[in-house]
Amino acid sequence: MMELRNASLQLGPNRILEAINFSVQPGESVCLVGPSGCGKTSLLRLAAGLVDISGGSVENRFACTAAVFQEPRLLPWRRMLDNIALGLKARSVPRKERLEIARELADSVGLADKYTLFPHELSGGMQQRVALARALAVGADLLLLDEPFSALDVGLRNEAQELVQRLVVDRGIASLLVTHDLTEALRLAHRVVVISGSPGHIVYEHRVDEPFASRTQSWLYEAAAHLLRQPVVNESFLYKPQSEVA
Repeated sequence: MMELRNASLQLGPNRILEAINFSVQPGESVCLVGPSGCGKTSLLRLAAGLVDISGGSVENRFACTAAVFQEPRLLPWRRMLDNIALGLKARSVPRKERLEIARELADSVGLADKYTLFPHELSGGMQQRVALARALAVGADLLLLDEPFSALDVGLRNEAQELVQRLVVDRGIASLLVTHDLTEALRLAHRVVVISGSPGHIVYEHRVDEPFASRTQSWLYEAAAHLLRQPVVNESFLYKPQSEVA
């Protein structure tokens, strides 16, 4: 379980986040949505331990946490399979075994014919899929995802969403996902957490009880429209920050 209690974040003179309280349970998918600049990515970095908390606390009891951010952050001198297997190499997994795992994951994210390519030979969408496969390779029980599908076209985005959905449903991997897309959040989440304001704070939480298998496109559009009819949610997406801090 991961839990944030009254968490706040200040960077220099800027108060980025204030009074954040929520948790992620084992096997649970939580999606953070809200306007640009409200601090969603900063909150994800706080959860990942990449920035120091200014107040409150963050407690992470998951055994292994892996992150996928907006930039793939691949090693340019490593071929695709070696990038996927990077975390396994750090754990001293034998090369033959880690490359076998990397191939299986590459196949699962639609990169079966790209094994020997370097990052600069891959499209932006392909690079992001490599980053997702790299996070999965280490056997994480919590995935932190910062808009990992934003560089993918519609078809590949649907495939990647289905992959993450299977990880949550079939393998019981917990996830904390940042997205601007309400339909994406509703497709993947057990809970949708809306953040807004400056400093960013939680203004609304919505539990999604519909079974994953029943979340059709028409259901997603209707559910998103229902959420946007909530005044506090609608106002959040109309919020225009003075500066981009997320």
